[in-house]
Amino acid sequence: MRIFIAGHQGMVGKAILKKLLPNQNYQILTKNKSELNLTDQNAVSLFFKKEKIDLIIICAAKVGGIFANNEYPAEFIYENIQIQTNIIHQAHLSDIQNIIFLGSSCIYPKNLGETRLLKESCLLKGPFEPTNEPYAIAKVAGIKMCESYNRQYLRDYRTVIPSNLYGPGDNFNLNNAHVIPALIRKMHEAKLRNLKSVYIWGDGSPLREFLYIEDMAEACIFIMLLDKKTYHSRTSLTQSHINVGMGIDISILNLAELIKTTIGYEGALIFDKNKPSGISKKLLDVTLIKSLGWKPKVKLKTGLVKTYDWYLENYENLRK
Repeated sequence: MRIFIAGHQGMVGKAILKKLLPNQNYQILTKNKSELNLTDQNAVSLFFKKEKIDLIIICAAKVGGIFANNEYPAEFIYENIQIQTNIIHQAHLSDIQNIIFLGSSCIYPKNLGETRLLKESCLLKGPFEPTNEPYAIAKVAGIKMCESYNRQYLRDYRTVIPSNLYGPGDNFNLNNAHVIPALIRKMHEAKLRNLKSVYIWGDGSPLREFLYIEDMAEACIFIMLLDKKTYHSRTSLTQSHINVGMGIDISILNLAELIKTTIGYEGALIFDKNKPSGISKKLLDVTLIKSLGWKPKVKLKTGLVKTYDWYLENYENLRK
């Protein structure tokens, strides 16, 4: 099977590539940004026509935390829609039957997440969290695009919805990092500089669910390998996505304390309540994927240690 991993240099893409490469049944294709601009429709079309591809895993996306989503909403909605639209439509035109599309838990309504578990059926049942609405809209468009090609052309385009991801290969740039890498970098550098305190956005009360990147990679491959009959018997033509997560959450305050202990930082953690905190709760219902036979292996405490160890090994390159 010839598999094209779009976005293989990102955290998710790297993890999936690492899992797939040792298997002799797969021939993996990758292209970096200089070789293939995924926002260029003609370039994507020519690439798919040239290469005989059996399956595409769409990891490529513009991603970031609260700060990046607030500062660059136009780029988030434009680039993500361009990338996924080009890949999905050109895949169809090139008669590529199978796609795994990576969505995001931010697709679910803000008001529902604060009151109950987010089931797959919660999609489009209410307004998005304003801080990442453009990104969420782009991802929903990708999900519905996959479903539309399945309905009209009988394709097998599947969507995975992960909870917040973290792990080796994450983005530690403070301008657009997610919460775990941002806190790791802030506290590590505060420790090196003997700073007495670290400021953190928000009030620390929001609850978040975190999934270690290796677990995510295994879940994607698990869903990829599900036979078509099983996958379509547990989903529907208009609700084809599957949640992937730990099934438990933690407050940002407790997460920060856990990272503080992992790093060995002894200063104070000061939460800036003038900065946005984001949605108060966002916990995925992972009943479906667990019933299919998959469950995560890496607990948060262990995953944070692994992530910090990787950060230390790569610190000199990451700080540039």
